[in-house]
Amino acid sequence: MTTVDIVHVLPGLLGTYGDAGNAAVLAYRARQRGHDVRVVNVRPGEAVPALADAYLIGGGEDIAQIRAVELLRDDHGFTAAVASGAPVLAVCAGMQIMGEWFHDRDGKRIAGLGILDLRTTRRESRAVGDVIARITGLPNAMADLLGFVNHQGATELGEGVRPLAHVHRGIGNGAGPAIEGVVDANVIGTYLHGPVLALNPALADHLLTCTLGPLEPLPDVHIGAFRHVRTHRAPLKY
Repeated sequence: MTTVDIVHVLPGLLGTYGDAGNAAVLAYRARQRGHDVRVVNVRPGEAVPALADAYLIGGGEDIAQIRAVELLRDDHGFTAAVASGAPVLAVCAGMQIMGEWFHDRDGKRIAGLGILDLRTTRRESRAVGDVIARITGLPNAMADLLGFVNHQGATELGEGVRPLAHVHRGIGNGAGPAIEGVVDANVIGTYLHGPVLALNPALADHLLTCTLGPLEPLPDVHIGAFRHVRTHRAPLKY
């Protein structure tokens, strides 16, 4: 079996609402299939390895988000990894900084990394609550995408990317049609926390499949029961 290298990009800056758990979920599901796993936590001032098997970047507040994009703008390892086709999961602020630009709390435009064809302004009201969305942006049929959002972004997608999912409960990207997240090649962006991979093991396996090839299924009985409860309970009101 191979060793799977998972890079967690700037978890000390970008890792709110359980996003750090995405690395743990991805590592667990790789180990359950017999692979060794190395999780590399990249801290400010450290270079992002360019040759890992998967990359995770989470959410954060304005100051941390701006600091993160400043660091990554000068780091050629991350952009090289994306260019090589490595799978990437970018959550909330992580998704915003992958785009062309985003607005800070004062409405100032901050240049992003320009990796994804998207732009983020600010909503008048904050989007907070549970989300259920039908995944449409990935090639294989999957169960509904579950999670919760807490953001004030309004992310518009350009013609060069497609939405990850279409929302049928809650608020997704917060701009225009009821869509959630973004997909471009092996890069997946989402506003969903939870952590999103714990609530959506099929999404975690999709990321692993991008680097390991077809996977044997795992017995996800307990997470299936939990997803059933989350799907059928009354929506939370904030």
